[in-house]
Amino acid sequence: MQRRNFLKQSGLMAAGAFTLSQTDLLARPLAKTIDPFGVQLYSVRDVLPKDPKGIMTQLAQMGYKQFESYEGPQGFLWGMTPKDSKSFLNDLGVKMISTHFNFRKHFDEPGGLQKSIDMASEAGLSYLLCPYIGPQKSFDDWKKIADDFNKAGEQVRKAGLKFGYHNHDYSFKPLDGKLPQEYLLANTDPKNVMFELDLCWIDVAGVDTVAHLKKYGKRYELCHIKDYTKENGKPVQNDLGKGAVDFKKTLRTAMDSGIKYFIVEQEEYPQEVMISMKNDAEYMKKLTV
Repeated sequence: MQRRNFLKQSGLMAAGAFTLSQTDLLARPLAKTIDPFGVQLYSVRDVLPKDPKGIMTQLAQMGYKQFESYEGPQGFLWGMTPKDSKSFLNDLGVKMISTHFNFRKHFDEPGGLQKSIDMASEAGLSYLLCPYIGPQKSFDDWKKIADDFNKAGEQVRKAGLKFGYHNHDYSFKPLDGKLPQEYLLANTDPKNVMFELDLCWIDVAGVDTVAHLKKYGKRYELCHIKDYTKENGKPVQNDLGKGAVDFKKTLRTAMDSGIKYFIVEQEEYPQEVMISMKNDAEYMKKLTV
């Protein structure tokens, strides 16, 4: 009898453990890979201007299927016409989804913003992004920026594209007890202005990325994936997976919040630029979140 009771109890315990393990598995979100993933061409700024097509071809061969451009000495299409750029990238199996551009210059000059809009639209891009606005001295300054973003965003939206802002650490550093980034989020029209979250710079500023995304994630449509370590109190960028950013946690939250585009960016390198780009691509292919 004792043996029979023991076996019965053991069976019940095993069944309970199985049920718990099933419940635990169902409660956990399934791990996902990020495919496709892109690259911000500023990452290869030291080699790109000399051979734009050659460098873009190498990046495509590494596995980057989306490009985000930036405004260099030959413009954000790197000397190509919109039609030629679109055809060239189609042949590579790559789509240029967005570009950083000189917002302040083009917004302030008559017709400047419209020229950028027309070129981006003809080339098949979806986003025009202000990459840097600089730290401001007061919230009156930030109010002017928010107003300018709303005006630019409306013009961009009416042309069928989207306008957005890419953060650095300064907009996540408190000013008068408030975060400028949160001020921009609260004082820009979601119809006209969206945001690109840099996962390195928010971390450098000491802000909880997951908590921020849970609160404001719907405003972000793109993110920059970059890694860093602190040396002598200063952030130093490194190849992905070699630094302090918890990508499994932050990228999962980013995916769940609705971010659509995941773009690798690296500005400092432990060795040659293209070696880092290759290492980053291999990291992204293996990463599950």
